[in-house]
Amino acid sequence: MNVLWRTLIVMLTARRRLRRSGRLGPAEIGRIRVTTLPTDIDLLRHMNNGRYLSLFDLGRWDLLVRTGLLDVMKRYGWYAVVSSETVTFRKSLNLWQRFDIESRMIGHDDKAVYLEHRAVVDGEVYARAIIRARMMKRTGGTLSHEELFAAVGRPEGIPEVEAWVHDWAAASALPPTRAEAPSVWN
Repeated sequence: MNVLWRTLIVMLTARRRLRRSGRLGPAEIGRIRVTTLPTDIDLLRHMNNGRYLSLFDLGRWDLLVRTGLLDVMKRYGWYAVVSSETVTFRKSLNLWQRFDIESRMIGHDDKAVYLEHRAVVDGEVYARAIIRARMMKRTGGTLSHEELFAAVGRPEGIPEVEAWVHDWAAASALPPTRAEAPSVWN
């Protein structure tokens, strides 16, 4: 419930920022300020590793609203699903610590969109996540980039996805949903 309320607050705040400052460009960095709450910490008294990904979702909602993509997705019945993600930790975030979540689209390939999220304190990166997301249609199937770009325009200024990100995506991929994927431990 904690993240649900935070999500609603982020989306309302993002709408207000969109009206005041206009849209973010597709390569621009979205920033939101967050505080580590008691529900975010674990027994070691720092933010739980799983909570980072939940809070990085807030950065994605902010980015979707402020780039205008959320309105387009709602209009056409599209949605995004995370197909893989990786997070790297540098320093711990402690109870009541304020930090920024920085979010940016870092590129796309023929099947997915890639985003980067950072937890930042006073300009210093504490954690970073790379997210691979697929665009889907509520009517069924995957949304092609051609359909997406026809609706929103082809984004300018998006950097090329770094080779290691493609290698990670390939190495961490599971079989397609219609293929068998037995749980066999070596």
